[in-house]
Parts: sequence; C-alpha cells; structure tokens
Amino acid sequence: MQSLLALSRLIDAITARVGKAASWLVLIVVLISAGNAIVRKAFNFSSNAFLEVQWYLFSAVFLLAAAYTLQKNEHIRIDLLNSKLSPRARAVVDIVCTLLFLVPTCVLLIKFGWPMFYNAWQSGEMSSDAGGLIRWPVFLLIPVGFALLLAQGCSEIIKRLGFLAGQHPDPAAGQHDPHQEEHV
Repeated sequence: MQSLLALSRLIDAITARVGKAASWLVLIVVLISAGNAIVRKAFNFSSNAFLEVQWYLFSAVFLLAAAYTLQKNEHIRIDLLNSKLSPRARAVVDIVCTLLFLVPTCVLLIKFGWPMFYNAWQSGEMSSDAGGLIRWPVFLLIPVGFALLLAQGCSEIIKRLGFLAGQHPDPAAGQHDPHQEEHV
C-alpha cells in the first residue's frame, strides 16, 4: 500500500503543477479577449486566429484543470446525500463511482480523442475559417486532459483505499463533515 500511496503523491504533484499552470491560462485568455475587443472597436479589425486561440485556451483551462478540480474535491457531487454518509461510506461511494463512471468515461474519451488528434496532426488540418489555426493542438488536449483526469481518479481511489485500510487520512477531511468533531 505504501508504494501505491507514493504513486498517488506523484500523481497529485503532477496534477497540482498542471492545474496551477492551467489557471494562468485564464489570465492569458482574458488579455487576448480584451485585446481583440479593443482592436476590433478601435481599428475595425479582427482576426479569426485571435478568436480561435481564445477557444483553444479556454478548452485547455477546462481539460487540463479537471484533474486538479478532482484532486481538490471541488467537482460536482450531490452534497445533500454525500454529507449524510460517514467518512468510510463516503470513501466507498467515491471508489465505486470512480470505477463505474469516471474511469470508463476517461478511457472512452482517450480512445476516441487520440485518433482525432493523430488524424489532424498527420493531415495538417486547419480551421475552415480564413486566417484560422491548425487543429491538432486543441485535439491533443482531449486525450491529454482525460489521461490526467484518469490518473487523478486512480490517485483518489488509492487514497480512499489507504483511508479504509487505516494508512492514509480521510481525503475528504477538508470538506465540512457533520459526522466528525472539530478539534480546537
């Protein structure tokens, strides 16, 4: 179990770096968007490349930060039901749901996303818009983003199994839990 927990820590470190880097893309998108709007209004000039790079970066933010969101336990869940469970029951539910829903979804999206990327890369596919960008970088984000999410899902399973075995603290301990006493 200790080697699995070490692997989980490595995955968490990679996820944190990628997630924090992806968060900076929000600023870049805002600057590009503002610059594009200013140039369009002031000089009556616009560029499809600027619009597309905004879309690419916006996609990158969501696809690359999804694993970080999962790591920080900030993903969408039904807190009304989840908050009524004990920490051990919550860990079991998280393991089962990750195995039943997250893992298969990630595997399918990686499986179908990789050929899209590869075909676009091989063909040099370009946007159909005048002055548009090449497509393969945004298509690459799909398998990469879901591979990161899959790896983080595995890390979350490892942490919850470690918690159930008594070898790791509760991964959801940062959340409000009415079943645990607060110690001052």
